[in-house]
Amino acid sequence: MAVSPPEVHGPYAIQLRGIVKRFGPVLANDRIDLDVLPGEIHGLLGENGAGKSTLVRILFGLCSKDEGEIWVGGRPAEITGPAHAIRLGIGMVHQHFMLVDRLTVTENLIAGMEPIRRGLIDLKTARQQVEQVARQYGLAVDPDARVEELSVGEQQRVEILKALLRKVRVLILDEPTAVLTPQEVDELFRVMRALKAQGKTLIFITHKLREIMAVTDRVTVLRNGRKVGTVRTAETTPEELAQMMVGRKVILRVGRSEGQPGPVRLEARGLRLAGRDGRLRLRDVSLQVRAGEILGVAGVEGNGQLELEDVVTGLRQPTAGQVWIDGRALWPGPASEPGPRRFRRLGGAHIPSDRSRRGLVPPWPVSRNAVLGRQREAPFARRGLLRFQPIRRHAEAIVERLQVRVPSLEAPAAALSGGNQQKLVVGRELAFEPQVVVAAQPTRGVDIGAIELIHQALLRMRAAGKAILLISAELDELLALSDRLVVLFEGAIVAEGRTEGFTEAELGLLMAGGAGRV
Repeated sequence: MAVSPPEVHGPYAIQLRGIVKRFGPVLANDRIDLDVLPGEIHGLLGENGAGKSTLVRILFGLCSKDEGEIWVGGRPAEITGPAHAIRLGIGMVHQHFMLVDRLTVTENLIAGMEPIRRGLIDLKTARQQVEQVARQYGLAVDPDARVEELSVGEQQRVEILKALLRKVRVLILDEPTAVLTPQEVDELFRVMRALKAQGKTLIFITHKLREIMAVTDRVTVLRNGRKVGTVRTAETTPEELAQMMVGRKVILRVGRSEGQPGPVRLEARGLRLAGRDGRLRLRDVSLQVRAGEILGVAGVEGNGQLELEDVVTGLRQPTAGQVWIDGRALWPGPASEPGPRRFRRLGGAHIPSDRSRRGLVPPWPVSRNAVLGRQREAPFARRGLLRFQPIRRHAEAIVERLQVRVPSLEAPAAALSGGNQQKLVVGRELAFEPQVVVAAQPTRGVDIGAIELIHQALLRMRAAGKAILLISAELDELLALSDRLVVLFEGAIVAEGRTEGFTEAELGLLMAGGAGRV
């Protein structure tokens, strides 16, 4: 039976009624309703896997719904694809930009709607159109710049302009702050408010509570594919939203006591790493992490964090430089022993930035993944054969300690949610009493409740005298947990110091290549 939208004083900009979407056995959207008012910034909040992106992909025509209705401007709509959505006045800025690096801003913006004069593309007219819309909405871009020359924030403005040139009335922003510096986030929020002031409607997708509180008028919270509720932002708190997201009270910021750092446990000196193209990805990186200390590594993603992670965990040999753990050499090391094995033998633990590819074997059962990397060691093996009882007891202890939700210990790791996969990896790496922990993006893609548990686990390791290198794209995480910070820009350390000596604004400038203070 058709579901009619409720009577209102003027139509909603967008109404979704009873949206259902299945991917095989997974119910991604479970009878979701969404009401978006004209001229508002409407937040769509939820953790990875909550169903946010699936819902807006349906609205933008990128995938079809299985059940439910869509109303645009008070009229029912069966959206058949992105081109149809744009004709209905709906645009979308994707988390990963849809731009051609080698073309100019103007060439990217007019693709598919090129002005023609005498049978040729009229670039002069196109450039004027771009400048006019950019001025109208306060979007500072150079129409003649090549996209590859632009910062990430500037590329995002180009994506927004692309939608505005197509005269959209509703703009969807899917996790738009994921790769922005704090200054670029502030500029994005300024643009969003300017668009709202000119009558545009925005749907803002994020999992960051602070951003929701800063820029939205109302917010709808999703959890496990279902709508939990919609509230006015001015009438709620981050704590209430967090509870809506995970279903229980959550400590949003863990307390970090004053530390008493001991001797140096992890040291890197003069690290260089060249890419396949010969360009240096790490440039003379030197750092020390002491016992009982967390050293945070800040930077916009793509500035050498992955390469630093790989070198200090033994996955990649540096082009130049040395790494020591408790005074013993990781690099240079004997060719007869693989770097990752040597890293573990020296007392290292690695929480990798990509859990699916680097931290787990997804088809293997939870129990086998709980001893991954140690499965040949006692008590898990004897005379080359696995001992399943000790493996199972060890897995049970990790599941209990980190509150990992599993169907069974013999279920494949692929069957777990992202957050539970991450807790399994963290629990495994910390269970063997390492002396050095390299934690790269340890809370990426996990819910707020899991973040709380992971942060507490890292602080327990710090209190026990372990040295922790924390590589994270989340400034809030770095500021909450780190005793000291270094900032990476284009593979080099441009600043270092005590955490309390940095402001968030200063960190943002340093991450964008502002003057360093090493």
